[in-house]
Amino acid sequence: MSLLFGQVASLGWVAVKTILLYVTAVAGLRLTKRRMIAELSPFDFVAAVAVGAIVGRTATALDTSYLTGAAALLTVIAVHAAITQLRLRYPFPHWFDHAPRVLVTEGKIHPRQLRRSGLTEGDLHTILRQRGVMSLSSVRYVIFEAKGVISVIGSGADVGDVAQEALERVEHPAAGE
Repeated sequence: MSLLFGQVASLGWVAVKTILLYVTAVAGLRLTKRRMIAELSPFDFVAAVAVGAIVGRTATALDTSYLTGAAALLTVIAVHAAITQLRLRYPFPHWFDHAPRVLVTEGKIHPRQLRRSGLTEGDLHTILRQRGVMSLSSVRYVIFEAKGVISVIGSGADVGDVAQEALERVEHPAAGE
């Protein structure tokens, strides 16, 4: 019966540990920089998964104390904060963030850039259709952004200051590609 219901007497301590871990996680994460969920980089994602795993495992493990979980939790948060700061200083941004890549220029697909981005032409066509683009001739640029988002700039669109700055930083396809 204990396999099915566990140790009923310990349920109160599980609840207390869960509350303490939740409060610790919220307090620790409040000390870090704010980032939008949609803009998570790989290191943000790893930190989020690690925090969830630590809270979940520590809260339900009868042999793991709150202090052990809190130490692991605060270590992950501190390392994440350090990486967040490192990526602001040269040469570290290149270690953590990919350069944007031009996948399409004036309707011409760059297969090498697609491969380097882990995409197929089928993936590209799906992304374009989802954005209402039915013809490559109507596309000026398709840019695979550093965060993994695809930007589509139409052929009639004014590139503007923001897009021009991004295009100057992108990893351009090789000539003749």
